Amino acid sequence: MNFQKRKNIILGLVDTLGEVNVSDLAEKTETSEITVRRDLIALAADGLLYRTHGGAMKVELTKTPFTFKNKVAANAEQKDHICRIAADEITDGDIIFMDCGSTVFRLCQFIRNKEIRVVTNSLPVLYELLGSSVKINLVGGEVDKDRQAVHGKIAEEHICRYQVNKAFLGVDGISSENGLSAHSEMEAGVTLAASSHADITYLLCDISKIGKDKYLQFAPITLVNVLITNEENAETEKLEAKGVKVLTELKTKI
Repeated sequence: MNFQKRKNIILGLVDTLGEVNVSDLAEKTETSEITVRRDLIALAADGLLYRTHGGAMKVELTKTPFTFKNKVAANAEQKDHICRIAADEITDGDIIFMDCGSTVFRLCQFIRNKEIRVVTNSLPVLYELLGSSVKINLVGGEVDKDRQAVHGKIAEEHICRYQVNKAFLGVDGISSENGLSAHSEMEAGVTLAASSHADITYLLCDISKIGKDKYLQFAPITLVNVLITNEENAETEKLEAKGVKVLTELKTKI
């Protein structure tokens, strides 16, 4: 397969999935990983994609501050597994809330073709879903340039004006003993506002955040209806015993 054909396949996969790894690209293009890495270097030099450790990312995903970009790229495989499960919970006609977490952001690539409405305080979510089938309601208020998100009292009041079917939220820490915790009051405020006006509250976080307590403990575990994570452990069993439904596998194929 010549370079032009490989280029079309690679860019098509990057555009569809948001991020891809070298091994998958080698399989799709029927060539070696060394050749794929060379192709990625050439395509990145032309500004057509962004190289990551082990693969490549859609350029649009990097049009955010460096710190957020790194968070989006970190643990990509685990986050995408979580987001595929979350997307399977969303059906046409739903009204959902998506916060500014890096895991929640990766949900965008799996819901672009759904006929839904999204309320969000995340600028990256807004940018990624523009031009898709999704209708967007952007929360107003103070913009945090580092998080690329809208926070504050006005933002929380905006969120509370809308009733959503499902809220998809991130968190810095969750434990069966102390509930939810965050690094800042601003993020905690958005989480509380969104969950209070959602029929079902989903928490999206990888296993590294489960059983951990951070700076600000702001809500009991009863705030969460469903926890979506990438694997189970003793702590997830404790959370289930307290009434939280834990999802780690797809119920249908996507």
